[in-house]
Amino acid sequence: MQTDIGVIVGRFQVHELHQAHTELIESVMAEHKKVVMLLGVTSVLCSRRNPLDFVARKAMLLQKFPELTVLALPDMWSDKEWSKTLDHRLREACPVGTATLYGGRDSFIKYYSGAFATKELEPHAFISGTEVRKHVSVEVKASTDFRAGVIYAAYNQYQKVYPAVDVAVFKDDLLLLGKKPYQDRYRFIGGFADPGDASYEAAARREVKEEAGIEVDEVKYLGSARIDDWRYRSEADKILTLFFSAKLTEGQPQPQDDISELRWFKPETLTQNDLVPEHAVLFKLLKANSSR
Repeated sequence: MQTDIGVIVGRFQVHELHQAHTELIESVMAEHKKVVMLLGVTSVLCSRRNPLDFVARKAMLLQKFPELTVLALPDMWSDKEWSKTLDHRLREACPVGTATLYGGRDSFIKYYSGAFATKELEPHAFISGTEVRKHVSVEVKASTDFRAGVIYAAYNQYQKVYPAVDVAVFKDDLLLLGKKPYQDRYRFIGGFADPGDASYEAAARREVKEEAGIEVDEVKYLGSARIDDWRYRSEADKILTLFFSAKLTEGQPQPQDDISELRWFKPETLTQNDLVPEHAVLFKLLKANSSR
């Protein structure tokens, strides 16, 4: 049945509309006098999946299709709430008239449980938005607009905390410390947590394996601290580390990754001056836990 309003639901997270986008929009406009575009909006700023904000995408769409009505559709915590929000936004903009919601392959349709009819449109060409973004991400352009865009992206995101782990590795009464090639003081084994780590304890085990080639167990949390890393002193973003102790269970320490030297110490012989300045706070944490 022909409805009064054609509604396109999507994200359109690309630097320019590609063939499949254009075909989808034009096919809906051919069927309806009034077409509404509901653009998915996330609360995450400037991510790989959602690099463009609503205003930028709306401007892109209206530049090519000025007759569109473009509205923001926020992501929600459940598909049911998202469907209710979609219906409410649409009825706010179009209080009367019947509507059909359109989407392409792998679109919103299977998640929608609202009141309006849906229809999947099969594009003549399939172009992955993810692949388009990847292609754009490797090309540096010598233009004012490109540089302005990079600056805009840098300013339009939340200040970040970079989570890290550091580990005091013990063998009996000895403590393992490492040294980087350009430093003359020692440091605890550690590094940044990865999105693929199952836990911070798992991240600690991984870092010890990567930097010292050994296995550890009995990983225990000692505390956390902000690391005064010289690379981030003038930045708003900072490193926060979770500090653990662990016991050597397998292997002989061998310096790997960005560690050039490993050495066992008796903890009671160490002073704060033996460690790099940014790990002084961790040395204090270790001493505080040892005295308990």
